[in-house]
Amino acid sequence: MANQGNNLTNYTPCSNTKEKDFSRIFLPTFYSIVILVGFLGNSLVVCVMVKYHKKFKTSDLCLFNLAVSDLIFLISLLFWAHYSTINEWIFGSFMCHAVTLLYMMGFYGSIFFMILMTIERYTSIVHASKFLSIKQRSVRTGIALVLFMWALSLGASVPTIIFLQFKNNSNVSQCRVDYPEGKEWKVISYIELNILGLIIPLSLMVFCYSRIIPIVMSTESQGKYKSVKLMVVLIIVFFIFWTPYNIVIFMTCLHHLDYMQSCQWNLDLQMAMQWVETIAFSHCSLNPIIYALVGQKFKYLFLRILKEFVCFKRWTTVESHSLERMTIRNTRPTVI
Repeated sequence: MANQGNNLTNYTPCSNTKEKDFSRIFLPTFYSIVILVGFLGNSLVVCVMVKYHKKFKTSDLCLFNLAVSDLIFLISLLFWAHYSTINEWIFGSFMCHAVTLLYMMGFYGSIFFMILMTIERYTSIVHASKFLSIKQRSVRTGIALVLFMWALSLGASVPTIIFLQFKNNSNVSQCRVDYPEGKEWKVISYIELNILGLIIPLSLMVFCYSRIIPIVMSTESQGKYKSVKLMVVLIIVFFIFWTPYNIVIFMTCLHHLDYMQSCQWNLDLQMAMQWVETIAFSHCSLNPIIYALVGQKFKYLFLRILKEFVCFKRWTTVESHSLERMTIRNTRPTVI
């Protein structure tokens, strides 16, 4: 969960007062920026998709669910930002589990739907003939794939939910993962994050786009260079934003395996986790820009909605002015 690094690495008697004081200011501030930008972008994607859902294909269904995943994730960050500020969970046991489930579902859902969009592009370009043969079933197949991805997100979230605890320690309520005695479950959780959060998605993106780019470059399309640049940007951005987080996760795993056991290492990992978490989580704010706003069709539909909204406001303003003039005219005293 958010603050996962702080919660899961807080197992030695080292004094981390400076780190906690830093997190009370740093995390809420940056989470607020991420939440604000992410809500605006992803809400825009959802609004366009809902209004023009009949004009979209399977890939757009994936984009819609990617935006929903990011919104779910951002909702959970609101609670974690508050938790980091006062260092106490005041929302009770039910919300502890509910918010954590939202966080985990949004976290894995965002990654899994990026994977699904990559595979969809790969099959539609590299295996175009097979893709066209099942095009008639694309909507039904897309819905089935979306449900499967949500089921995978839920399955990946189960271990964290099982070991989640709402406790009162010294009259301070805490919502944290409390694994059983031993190192097995902690190590498994870190390995799961590394494999599902970086190794698999990055490997699939590199493989799929390395096969797609030569095919796109061999076409005579005028926009092929722009398409290739977008694919390269997708890989680079994902690598830059998620690799530091997974490196710190891996180092924390080594710490649990009795490597780097000094108190200073523990404090450094806690501080590093705060920075890399914020970098990784801000990726959900960039998804609407990378996946949606660069598309010509999406920009056209967004401008269409904006035009309708501006025209509506202009019409309501004119109507209100007309009504006001009529009211003034009717209430003006008669001069005899």
